[in-house]
Amino acid sequence: MKKSEVVKAWGSILAGRPPSLSIEITKECPLRCPGCYAFEAGHLGGGTKLKELSDFRGDDLVKNVLRVVDEQKPLHVSIVGGDPLVRYRELEQLLPQMVSRGVHTQVVTSAFRVIPPAWAQMPLVSVVVSIDGLQPEHDVRRAPATYERILKNIVDAKITIHSTITSQIASRPGYLQEFLEFWCARPQVNKVWFSLFTPQRGATDVEILSPEQRLEVMEELFRLRVLYPKLDMQERVIKEIATPPRNPKECIFARTTQTISADLTTQITPCQFGGDPDCSQCGCIASMGLAAVGHFPVVGSLTAGQIFLASDRVGRTWQKAKQALRPRPVKKVEAVAFPIINS
Repeated sequence: MKKSEVVKAWGSILAGRPPSLSIEITKECPLRCPGCYAFEAGHLGGGTKLKELSDFRGDDLVKNVLRVVDEQKPLHVSIVGGDPLVRYRELEQLLPQMVSRGVHTQVVTSAFRVIPPAWAQMPLVSVVVSIDGLQPEHDVRRAPATYERILKNIVDAKITIHSTITSQIASRPGYLQEFLEFWCARPQVNKVWFSLFTPQRGATDVEILSPEQRLEVMEELFRLRVLYPKLDMQERVIKEIATPPRNPKECIFARTTQTISADLTTQITPCQFGGDPDCSQCGCIASMGLAAVGHFPVVGSLTAGQIFLASDRVGRTWQKAKQALRPRPVKKVEAVAFPIINS
């Protein structure tokens, strides 16, 4: 994160506006990946599931996404789903509009469909492709977005690869290096990110890493970042694996990112995972990245994170005060004609 971006984000927080916005632009997805948090029962925090929401398409989708962006004025927008490429025609209209507004826009996809070559030439637009491990495991979990299909669909693209490390991956020596060897050799790949599987509280998913595995992964990433420059995880980011936030209130990412679901109204809390995530086992790359920024010393023992969180409290208070002072519409009272009674 550049200093200029930090300053802009700080200003946005002080104004009571989250600098980042994540939008599920569709509830549709051709994949059925095990462990997909978006389609879990508790994702939206109530009895409603993502599949049950109404969503938009065509010009209505473009118009309403831009309305939300113009109202919220974010600096960075992540477009997720479902899979956003289900609405690729709408994205073709939407992305140039986002560029014209100066908004950094990140499209997160499985690349089950061709990524338009023009996107690689758009400033402020990036594409993140989710890969679930090496080909044998990925193809089982992510069909029809298999390795073969992805490689065809990214031929003329420039992408970031994002992969989530599970306990199964962590238990196989050399797995991460083999993964990096394959993807870093692809000219279409600008960088690679890793997250660690983040469960809901009380979950017993087989993907959950043990405390020992988390530390082993951290040490392995320290080693691999030197060997593979495309592994875009600085040492201070990797260190955050050992000290995840205790709760959403301590997570800068959760505090500075607003997540909206496919009806463009429902807010997902406390972060993009929704439901009740186990922050003590968080391994989200976004959370780790902003935590690393937050631990950066500014003056003496004062950190950027302390300034951000204090600014967030000021911004939220300011927004509440503005809403309280906002004049309420006056209801018109129609005149009532009373009958004249002669005594």
